[in-house]
Amino acid sequence: MQKIFYNIFTSLYPFIASLISPFNPKARKWVQGRKGLLQQIEEKLAGNTSKTVWVHCASLGEFEQGRPLIEDLKKVDSSCKIVLTFFSPSGYEVQKKYVYADYIFYLPMDSASNAKKFYDIVNPSLILFVKYEFWYHYLLQARQRNIPLLLVSGIFRKSQPFFKSYGGFHRKMLGAFTHFFVQNDESIELLKSIQITNASLSGDTRFDRVLQIAGNFTDIPDLKDFASNHTVIVAGSTWTEDDEELDHYSHIHTDYRFIIAPHDISEERIRECETLYKHAVRYSTYQQLLQGKVPLQEINTIIIDNIGMLSRLYKYATICYVGGGFGGDGVHNVLEAAVYNKPVVFGPVYDKYFEAVELVEKGGAFTVDDALELEQQLDELLGDGATYKNACKNAGDYVHEKSGATGNIMQYIYAKRLLTN
Repeated sequence: MQKIFYNIFTSLYPFIASLISPFNPKARKWVQGRKGLLQQIEEKLAGNTSKTVWVHCASLGEFEQGRPLIEDLKKVDSSCKIVLTFFSPSGYEVQKKYVYADYIFYLPMDSASNAKKFYDIVNPSLILFVKYEFWYHYLLQARQRNIPLLLVSGIFRKSQPFFKSYGGFHRKMLGAFTHFFVQNDESIELLKSIQITNASLSGDTRFDRVLQIAGNFTDIPDLKDFASNHTVIVAGSTWTEDDEELDHYSHIHTDYRFIIAPHDISEERIRECETLYKHAVRYSTYQQLLQGKVPLQEINTIIIDNIGMLSRLYKYATICYVGGGFGGDGVHNVLEAAVYNKPVVFGPVYDKYFEAVELVEKGGAFTVDDALELEQQLDELLGDGATYKNACKNAGDYVHEKSGATGNIMQYIYAKRLLTN
């Protein structure tokens, strides 16, 4: 019965996406990206006889977790072909030209026929699913074809259907995995509770990724100049609720500099930020300021209206604010900020993200419940040199201590000879 409901859901999903696509840009890209998709995949992979590794990510965040592994796989065997798939447009649209993947596609919607045809075309020797993507027919094909399938940077919670009395169908999906590389001990114990023992604690590859980014840092000259010799608050991945908590602080501290990178950079959202931050200019028009067309003294805030800069922006911060803790599904990636040895502040919704929880426990991050607490926390960090210095050290130390997941997974791949024909 659960399989029937699953198949109904996966067949209705494209239909619903098509209905809302005229009004929803993300749904529109999702639908357009899947038109004639299997034919495109077949045409592009025609004649490929090399070993192929299929890496699947839900979206951009999961791609950042899979990226260190993709690049290490290419270093080990440059002749192998990487097929990278995304479920969401927010991943595909940003990374569709990623140079370390040989082929990049949307994932065809899960069905028995789509999965069979996809495997017939791609013929992967090894499959990596990142974090939490579980598609029944794709997993079933991997099992039936005896293809090694790894879950990397996985994380499990008691609330998931795998661990419920009605979760037999979902537990069957887990049986397709050759090995689970998970982020925490709780995930190991939960898997053991349903008799799954082919799992190991590897940590999260995001730690390796943010260290890689920091190690390859390149300046953004305009923003470096903007931040120079000022106290700087960088607020990344903000939602409306985050900006409503922070905007007053920017108004009363006109001598500080603020760099705001909204999670959504639609025109409507950027205009909203311009309304909230009264001394602001968009980054795309910042050149006017440098040319003297906008008086410098009137500007203390830059609103980032592009994608791809955030992981470097935190370098310029005195203190980092990470959005999502007041709006959205919870706080966004705190590691991108902590890796630069900077204190991190965020809203109250963060308990689902173990790295945020641990960073608070380590003293490298601070959580606030409202605008008043936010202002008090920022003032405390900026007003007490010892507190600030300790928070910086705690943040950076935490990221370094938790690195190494990529090496753990690659060692398994070597040991099991999963890259050999």
